[in-house]
Amino acid sequence: MTYQDASKMQQNVLFNPQGTDEVGTRTIIKGSTTGLFNLNAVKYPWAKSLYQVMVGNFWVPEKVSGLKDDARMFKDLSSEEQRAYKWILSFLIFLDSIQTVNLPHFSDFITSPEVNLVLSIQAFQESIHSQSYATILESVVDSHERDEIYYFFRNDKILLERNTYIGKIYQDFIDNPSDENFFRGIVANFLLESLYFYNGFAFFDTLVDHMKMPATGRMIAYIRRDELTHITIFANIIKEIKREFPAIYNEQIILDMMDIAVKQEIEWSTHILGNRIPGINGKTTEEYTKWLADQRLGMLGITPLYKLAITNPYKHLERLQDPNSDKSNFFESTVVNYTQSTSMNGSWEF
Repeated sequence: MTYQDASKMQQNVLFNPQGTDEVGTRTIIKGSTTGLFNLNAVKYPWAKSLYQVMVGNFWVPEKVSGLKDDARMFKDLSSEEQRAYKWILSFLIFLDSIQTVNLPHFSDFITSPEVNLVLSIQAFQESIHSQSYATILESVVDSHERDEIYYFFRNDKILLERNTYIGKIYQDFIDNPSDENFFRGIVANFLLESLYFYNGFAFFDTLVDHMKMPATGRMIAYIRRDELTHITIFANIIKEIKREFPAIYNEQIILDMMDIAVKQEIEWSTHILGNRIPGINGKTTEEYTKWLADQRLGMLGITPLYKLAITNPYKHLERLQDPNSDKSNFFESTVVNYTQSTSMNGSWEF
C-alpha cells in the first residue's frame, strides 16, 4: 500500500443518531458515537484522572508576580544569556502556538468523549502558555525587540527548519487524513510535548539555580506542570492505538521520529546555548536530550535508543522540579500544585 493509498481516517459526525456510546464498543479512534458527551460511561480511566489533575492545575500568567524584578535582572545577564533567553522563547512560542491551533484537528478523529474532554483542556492550556510568553515579553523585553523574537525563524535557518519539520507533519494530516499520517501526527504531538520543550525549560531552570530570573522560572514551572499532563495524554493515546489498532501502530516510526527529534534538539540547543552559559554546554545538552528521550520511550514500553544515556546530567533540575524538596527556593513564593506521575506508564496520584 502506498503512502497516498493509505486508509482514510473518518472525521467525527457532529450528531449521529445511529451511533452508540456503549463502553463495550468504544474505541480511541474509528468509533461511531452519537456525538454526545456521555461522561458517566468511561472506558479510559486515565482520561478521567487527567481531567481532575488538569482542572486542578488552572492558572493564569497575570497572577505570577515578580516579572518587573526580572526586567531589571535581565539587563545584568550576560549577552549569551540574554540571547538564549530571547531565542528559546521564540521556539517555545511557536510550539504552543501550533498546538493551540492544531489540537482540534486531531480531536476531530478521537471517538472517546473522555479523551476529547482532556484534549479540549489541553488546547485551552496551550493558549494560556501563549499568553504567558506574551506577558513575559511585555514585562521583560524592550518593545522594539518583541516582533524580532516572535519571527526569529525568518532570520535563523536552524529554527526555520525545525518549525517547518513540525508544521509539515501536522499539515500532512490535515491535507491527507490517512491512518499513517494520523499516527505520525500523534507521535509528533508526543515528541513535541515530551522532548522539544525541555532543553528550553532546562535553560530557565539553570538561570533560577544561579539566582537569576526567578519570576520567569515560576512561569515556566507552571507551563512544565501542564506539559506533564499533555505528555501523558499522548503516551496513552499511542498505547491505546497499539492495543486497539495494531495495524496502525508502527514502533519503527516512533523510533525514527524520536531519533530525528533528538538530533534536531541537540543541534538547536547547542546553536542557541553555545558553551558560555554557566551550567549548560554542548556535552550536557547531548547527554540530557538522549537521557530524556529514553525516559519518554520508556513511557511507551519501548527499549531505549541511547543505552549509554543512563543518568540526567542536570542534577539541579531534579531538585528544582521536585516540589517536596526543602532545598528549593524555587516554589516558595508561589505554591505550585505539581502532581507527579507515579511511574512511567502514565498513572497519577492526586
